[in-house]
Amino acid sequence: MSIDPASNSTRRHFLATNAMGIGGTALAWLLHRQNLLANPIKPDLVREAHSLQTKLPHAAPKARAMISIFMQGGPSHIDLTDPKPILEKYAGQTFPGQIKYDNAAQASPKVLPSFWKFQKHGQCGMELSELLPHLGSVADDICLIRSMHTGVNNHGQSIDALNSGRPVSGRPALGSWLTYGLGSESDNLPAYMVLRDPANLPVLGVLNWSAGWLPSLYQGTVVRPREPRILNLDAPEHLRGQPQKQFLDLVSAFNREHLEKHPGELDLEARIASFELAARMQTAAADAMDISRESEATKKLYGIDQEATREFGTRCLIARRLVERGVRFVQIFTQNQFWDHHGNILTALPAACKKIDQPSVALVKDLKSRGLLDSTLVHWGGEMGRLPVIQNDTGRNRVGRDHNTYGFSMWLAGGGIRSGHIHGTTDEWGVNAERDIVNHYDYHATLLHLFGLDHARLIYKRNAVEQTLTDSQPARVVKEILA
Repeated sequence: MSIDPASNSTRRHFLATNAMGIGGTALAWLLHRQNLLANPIKPDLVREAHSLQTKLPHAAPKARAMISIFMQGGPSHIDLTDPKPILEKYAGQTFPGQIKYDNAAQASPKVLPSFWKFQKHGQCGMELSELLPHLGSVADDICLIRSMHTGVNNHGQSIDALNSGRPVSGRPALGSWLTYGLGSESDNLPAYMVLRDPANLPVLGVLNWSAGWLPSLYQGTVVRPREPRILNLDAPEHLRGQPQKQFLDLVSAFNREHLEKHPGELDLEARIASFELAARMQTAAADAMDISRESEATKKLYGIDQEATREFGTRCLIARRLVERGVRFVQIFTQNQFWDHHGNILTALPAACKKIDQPSVALVKDLKSRGLLDSTLVHWGGEMGRLPVIQNDTGRNRVGRDHNTYGFSMWLAGGGIRSGHIHGTTDEWGVNAERDIVNHYDYHATLLHLFGLDHARLIYKRNAVEQTLTDSQPARVVKEILA
């Protein structure tokens, strides 16, 4: 193939079709990262550069990185984290209050107590279900919020609320906001990485890690659930080594020539550095995904020695390896509607808990043992909880619970979060958050605060309109859950 260096369109076509194995999203990250890690800047004091160079927060941060373990579908707080003894008393009777059903066709007003027992754990006395035996072992390390609220009773809208600030699609994800505000701490890996389930994409698909209307370099880089975990990371075998070096030298020559003809285009200097960085990423990404050199004790901690927990445990362990290497935000997803137990809750809920309980807790323990928990914020939770009444009243083994976004639970650990603490309550039935309510925008304001960012000052101007993650909602930092 002949290439005319003077032909800009031919050169760009050549680069676009011969990227030597670098994945599209990762390449976008590399090509926009100006001058690697230049001197930190304050994004609110200078013109936005739209790069991933490290930026200083508004205040001293507690957290440096975050791992969000997102349980899509709606784990039943009534069966897992928020015991309601009154349900036993009224079992099978008509619920005396008002309930908003999502699926009215299958709805029943009959009260459904939990099938599982609760017991207290830790010095804090946190009551948790027998379905989460491992979580009980870190009760004194986590903050359990029992008063979460989004108030939008469908999966998509509530996911949007918790993941992007509003119950509407198309807005930037939380990870995008964090990388926009703080940049990257890694020379060799993307700042925002997503570990999806091998079964399928979560509800809303790629919108879960979209940068929305932020520049595209802030979107999440997806790690495949099976090997190879990042496609096209390596060049074809016959092009590795010296051929690849010659290719990169050619790219560098093209860019330097173009820079000479167009002085003042600062992105080109970063582009030259980016292709040098690409070779390092090929090594760094493969190393981060390779758990073979982890000790057998560590693998056993995450449940990688067991069939039920092996896959999820592997992703949790990779998440630790990523933040260890400077990745800012890692999100681990369960499969589509994994916790959406409208029916068969008696068998489906224990199976779901078996898959995630040990690996999620292992992540907290492992981070703590390595001195990383203080600077790494861990989140566990879904977009909703469930109702205290029967859905699908067709027999004991088939019953389930409908959606509830008006009061549900999640837990946080590390990164400046108060440990061994239970925050807020739902009413005696578990239907509505009643005391110390945490709305999705309060949650976001608090997360940003832990990273040293003021939610009202982290602004992106879109068509001359100032946009924020909390989007002018009456958000407050929930100081009661801070260490």
